[in-house]
Amino acid sequence: MVSLVKFLDGATERLGVLRDGAVFDVAAPTVEGYGDPVVALIRQVGDDAAAITPTGPGRPLDAVTLTAPITRPSKNVLCVGLNYHAHAKEFSSSGYDTKREPSGKPAPTHPIVFTKAACTVTGPYSDVVVPWDVTNEVDYEGELGVVIGRGGRGINKENAYDHVWGYTVINDVTARDLQRNHAQWFLGKSIDTFCPMGPAIVTADAVDPEALRLQCWVNGDLRQDAVTRDLIFDIPTLIETISASVTLEPGDVIATGTPQGVGIGFDPPRFLKRDDVVRVEISGLGHIENRIV
Repeated sequence: MVSLVKFLDGATERLGVLRDGAVFDVAAPTVEGYGDPVVALIRQVGDDAAAITPTGPGRPLDAVTLTAPITRPSKNVLCVGLNYHAHAKEFSSSGYDTKREPSGKPAPTHPIVFTKAACTVTGPYSDVVVPWDVTNEVDYEGELGVVIGRGGRGINKENAYDHVWGYTVINDVTARDLQRNHAQWFLGKSIDTFCPMGPAIVTADAVDPEALRLQCWVNGDLRQDAVTRDLIFDIPTLIETISASVTLEPGDVIATGTPQGVGIGFDPPRFLKRDDVVRVEISGLGHIENRIV
């Protein structure tokens, strides 16, 4: 098991592994151009995550500032919508679903895939900075993130887990008014800092991705509580579906969808406000916690 992190050493971003509440340095590979050192490391070690060797004395976790484990994937963050039955139902009845006709059977028949721009990615404990002149209907979506290790095109479900390097925690923050007004979700999903991620990438050998508990709190109020076995389309199906069209590459991130309990599921909706704090936790992966500013 490896929990891979990025952290700040002064103004310098470094790689590390998290062990027993301490962060140990890891030698970063050479990165050319606008590349991500974690993506380069995943390419370098491939399936042999045990080859990542920590060095030096550990630093207490509370003495460093963790940043997002991957900030520059090869493409935008790949996201899946309406992938839990109860959430699909609450979204269908919310008045914000402009994509599909009301049918009484709101669950999709095929995975709904969209992207968040890479500029949305921010640290696990960083502020989410809202442009309040652009949106005032900001929502939270706690999600399991899948990090690709071995790339490929046309990956079969049967082999899909062989292509997963690890898992992380994501909050797919969404401007619901933009999502509704523009119909296509990209603008509502892609505001800068609207994708907190982390605190680490936990390697696949230590995770049962079908038995994880996902919880989300707003100001200490539990809003979302689900298990990943309830995904409508499981991880192998998502990888097969996406890779049928798109070549997946090491370090690509797939956000697998959010469960019931988002702000628009309430009557009236409970949108986020300035100084709200959103915490997303997934068993075995840790938590992220972000203030809305």
